Amino acid sequence: MTKITAVFLLAVLLSSCGPSESTTKSSYGGNASEIPVIALVMKSLANEFFVNMAAGAEAHHAENSQYYELIVNGIRNESNLAQQVALIDQMISSGVDAIVVAPADSRALVPALARADSAGIVIINIDNRLEPETLAEYDLQIPFIGPSNLTGAKMVGDFALQGLASGSEVAILEGITSAFNSIQRRIGFEQAVAEAGMDVVTLQSGEWDQSKAAQVTSAILSQFPELDVILAANDSMALGAASAVGLAAVDHEIVIAGFDNIPAIHPLIESGKVVATVDQFGDQLAAFGIEYALEVLSTGVVPQDRETPLELITAQSLPTY
Repeated sequence: MTKITAVFLLAVLLSSCGPSESTTKSSYGGNASEIPVIALVMKSLANEFFVNMAAGAEAHHAENSQYYELIVNGIRNESNLAQQVALIDQMISSGVDAIVVAPADSRALVPALARADSAGIVIINIDNRLEPETLAEYDLQIPFIGPSNLTGAKMVGDFALQGLASGSEVAILEGITSAFNSIQRRIGFEQAVAEAGMDVVTLQSGEWDQSKAAQVTSAILSQFPELDVILAANDSMALGAASAVGLAAVDHEIVIAGFDNIPAIHPLIESGKVVATVDQFGDQLAAFGIEYALEVLSTGVVPQDRETPLELITAQSLPTY
């Protein structure tokens, strides 16, 4: 999503360059252009959420390509932290002006980002918040732009649990256990379960992955044959859970909810196999991060953390395309 504010800030930035300086698009990692080079470093491009995020960033760039150069990177899977660290180091060596990062781990990526900060690179954190205590250890101030994952999980959890009997058995599928967004979503789910008077019979990690979640869910169904609800911390895991439930041929309904609102979850919401998800507007998150990076490059002022919107998606509110 393109914002007028971004174009205005970019105009300010470019006006300071003088008429004789080039504003042509630079090559990868090069310094031939006076326009800033911004790198988007995401998590797994096997996850549809990050495919949509990349598409949103590229759409934003297509409309503003005269103002900045964009490099888009992603890792093979969400647990491949070493590859994401390598990407950060590659962007440092390439001499980018800013990095917009959706970190695979809230703590372990901080040392690499400290190296980027020492190189004078502007860093904007999106999607998964970096751990504040770890940032403080490295004396880093990196703004976070994104939604409240706790609020979103509580929202979808409340919806999924409404009308069910107190004492119903609930399983929670969390993501990477050290990721801040996974922790916040778990807490949101747990709050919804506690307020509904129900029990979390098991909390297990599906590592954000559909296949892993299907395997974990299959084992959970064997251990807890009376399970009533599965709250999944992302839609990929909700898809895996729904697949496992279908294969298990259970003799009662199991309510499943997700998080992210990827297009692949829509048919399951329409059919009732998944009752709800949360849209955190992932296609816009990268654009928000890019605009904040441009703002910092233009003004030199690091913005405060800024919260972005959430929307509960159900069969009744499912967008039509």
